[in-house]
Parts: sequence; C-alpha cells; structure tokens
Amino acid sequence: MTAYSTGRCLCGGVTYQVNGPLREVWACHCAQCRQTSGNFVAATNARRADLVFLSDATLTWFPSSGTAERGFCQRCGGNLFWRRTAPDNQTISIMAGTLDPPTGLKLAAHIFTAGKSDYYDIADGAPQHAAWGT
Repeated sequence: MTAYSTGRCLCGGVTYQVNGPLREVWACHCAQCRQTSGNFVAATNARRADLVFLSDATLTWFPSSGTAERGFCQRCGGNLFWRRTAPDNQTISIMAGTLDPPTGLKLAAHIFTAGKSDYYDIADGAPQHAAWGT
C-alpha cells in the first residue's frame, strides 16, 4: 500500500492524487458494478480527505442508488469512483485500473459474488462473499 498514488481517466480530463494509504483491491460482482463497467469492478479505497483532484473539469457524479453515487468522466466515459452519499462517509472507492502503476496493491477479496454473471468463474483463490458482510 503506497502513501502517494496518482491516476486518471482514459482522456486525462480527470486526474487525481491520493496522499495516503490505499486498501487492498476488492472485486465487486454486483449488477450495478457490472452495468457501469461492462464486467466486475476492481476497486481500492482511500480516505476522502486524501484524494486530491489535479484536474476534474470532466468529472460527473451519477446517483446510482439512494445511498451512493459513481464518479465518471463525461468525455471518455471512464468509470473512476464510487462513494456513499451519507454526510459522515469518510472514504471513497477508486477503480484500481485508473491508478498509475506500480500500485503495490493485490486483489484481496471478491464481494457480491451471488450477483456475478455466468460467463466467467472466480478461480484466483481470493476469499469470496456472496453479499456484503458474509
């Protein structure tokens, strides 16, 4: 887990820096993640206070549920962030593929595996959780 990381969307309209530690990567297989990315999502997590936008002119937030929103680039469509909308939420999920390598991160778990699609198997040996908290 690095103490300083950078990342961006495909077109560079959104660039960011994380000035703190990143959680190991979790793969989320829920329907919303599949539909926003075209596959399962691999995401890390950081404190919101540690995320600094170097460029965010094309960043748009989409309310994907009553409790969360997703940040993406309105120009290239890059899927970048997920965050709870609760006022006391202190963290933000960052799509791991948007980080500049080397990240030093490892895939640690699969979540919402009950919602995965049928065209792939999960066979990497990482723990699997059918739903949140299981």
